[in-house]
Amino acid sequence: MMCARAVQHVDGLDSSTPAAQAGGHNLIEKHFRGNQIPTARCARPPRKARNHGGPDGAARHGYAPLFSPLVSGDDDMRVFSAGLGTETNTFAPMPTSLASFRDRDYYPAGTHPDTVTFAGAPLYVARQRGKALGWELFEGVVTSAQPGGITTRSAYETLRDELLADLRRALPVDMVLLGLHGAMVADGYDDCEGDVLRRVREIVGPGVTVGAELDPHAHLTPAMVEHADVLVLFKEYPHTDIRERAQELVTLCVQAREGRIAPKAALVDCEMIVPMHTTREPARSFVRRIQEMEGKNGILSISVAQGFATGDVPEMGTKVLVYADGDAGQARQAARRLADELIAMREQLMVPYRSIDEALDEARAFEGGPVVLADRPDNPGSGAPGDSTFMLARMLERGVRNAALGPLWDPVAVRIAFDAEPGATLMMRLGGKVGPLSGDPVDVSCTVKALKKNLVMTGLSGAPAPMGDCALVEAQGIEIVLTSVRNQAINTDLFSQLGCDLASKKIVVVKSAQHFHASFSQVARHVIYVGGRGVATPDWKTLPYRKIRRPKWPL
Repeated sequence: MMCARAVQHVDGLDSSTPAAQAGGHNLIEKHFRGNQIPTARCARPPRKARNHGGPDGAARHGYAPLFSPLVSGDDDMRVFSAGLGTETNTFAPMPTSLASFRDRDYYPAGTHPDTVTFAGAPLYVARQRGKALGWELFEGVVTSAQPGGITTRSAYETLRDELLADLRRALPVDMVLLGLHGAMVADGYDDCEGDVLRRVREIVGPGVTVGAELDPHAHLTPAMVEHADVLVLFKEYPHTDIRERAQELVTLCVQAREGRIAPKAALVDCEMIVPMHTTREPARSFVRRIQEMEGKNGILSISVAQGFATGDVPEMGTKVLVYADGDAGQARQAARRLADELIAMREQLMVPYRSIDEALDEARAFEGGPVVLADRPDNPGSGAPGDSTFMLARMLERGVRNAALGPLWDPVAVRIAFDAEPGATLMMRLGGKVGPLSGDPVDVSCTVKALKKNLVMTGLSGAPAPMGDCALVEAQGIEIVLTSVRNQAINTDLFSQLGCDLASKKIVVVKSAQHFHASFSQVARHVIYVGGRGVATPDWKTLPYRKIRRPKWPL
């Protein structure tokens, strides 16, 4: 029996186009041909495209609007879903091990909770959709690790092979939905997600729809695009839209499976690396505009991979991915046009970082409070240890009072605080333990104000973020949240659960790059982004890159 599926190949950049001549973008385009490929089992052939009503030509192009109710004729569709991901800072000193995954999120096949997790959003959405549509859902392993250093080969291969074994046990399937990251690097693997998707495709064959949700801090590679039918990246930074993008992924994959759409992909490399804070302009309006383009005039999906600057791999950088319905040329034109627009606004997209002293001066001069200072160089969400003392030491030296800081990762200090009990005052050595970029330990007299075992912070998209045993200590007018599990500040309840009243503070220092913003902006009168030394420094020109492909503005 023969199954018809698209055969994919990658083209180079058409250097004759104005966009290519101006920006030198690399373009990857997926073409679909009608080659017949034999497989062991052929999934049901795609159903005839139906005419679904919708605004702005959705019916004309034969696909439903992305957020319309999904109607599926495949009542017995067999779906496999799983997740594997982490964000790798290749300059970080701490390896990401198997224990790093098990300590954060590790759900063997069939044990994922009934909530959204970082790598489990496609599975969660498939559960909800599948119940209504009568799917047979096979749930594989879902696991993710806190961003850190290079993943060990044994950890990656063990978890990858577990996911693939779960998939093999589920065969035959009609659709595969994965939660990945896009910037996972392991010893011997610069593109873990491309490797996973390639192996998935080898297992299921060409007749199965494969889709994945990715983080926008991804190294979006040709291999990922080649081996997946649909890739959807979060659009918001902070990542408040994990659930929504998973819903979009599932909708597109079902429509592709049923033959209602024929996604054709184009990927443009902008040859730069820029952050896109969607809490401010111009990124906010740019994202709103690409969302307005989706589901209209043949454009199915648009994703922007901001890239992850502290990942030293060849494909690091900002890229634009567009899927058009049956028209590769349209996808190519849209991707290039949007890439050119991003290049034109790259200066405005860069974050205005202050030095520690500049930030403290600005915060003190600001009338009222709280003023939130984001300690970007020690952001655990970018692979930093979270135990840097540069900010704390300078605040103590300058006599800053009525302030809060956290989370400071120091399991030893937490244990001492628990032993001392609330109310005790004692000399403590805080932070500065992992390496030179963590600074020197701070020796200071502390009063233990509060303790909480197994504190759980509200994480991205409301997912629980375990922080382990935590302590609130006060040192010379600065309340410090000490944690035994490494993570960034995402929600104000990290502080409030320990009785720290942020609204009463003049200065609040958070170890985070941007994910803090969704929650902390609700109490902040002013936000300042702080640069400087650290494992996750935003001064990328100081990093010893060896593998990235240049030119790469602003490096």
